[in-house]
Amino acid sequence: MKSYDFDFEMQVRDYELDTQGVVNNSVYQNYLEHARHQFLKELGLNFNELHTNGVDAVVHKIELEYKRPLMGDDIFTVRSVIRRQGHVRYIFEQDIYRSQDNELMLKGIVTTVFMNDGRPIRPPAEVVDALELYRNKT
Repeated sequence: MKSYDFDFEMQVRDYELDTQGVVNNSVYQNYLEHARHQFLKELGLNFNELHTNGVDAVVHKIELEYKRPLMGDDIFTVRSVIRRQGHVRYIFEQDIYRSQDNELMLKGIVTTVFMNDGRPIRPPAEVVDALELYRNKT
């Protein structure tokens, strides 16, 4: 099994279901984003504080591969691997597993960049340092 940097457990809420009784495809992006924000908190960083300091972490590209649908009340885990690509990008490989049977439900690749005043910038030292410290702890 793939090694992950961060796991975050969640539960499907009834208002996330579509007419067919499964999680609406657009909701999965919310799950992945929430897990990324929680990962930043685990690193000791805060998404909103970064913005206040003039640094925005933004999504550049998302690739999703739906394997099986999540249903109402399912408990699931978003498992994330993060890697740096080039000077300004971080790639999050984020997979969603249903907790009851560890079934892979979704594979996602999210490319993010850091921006300042609408221009890509190198990741701030505090982000790079926090990630390095986190990896050395685990």
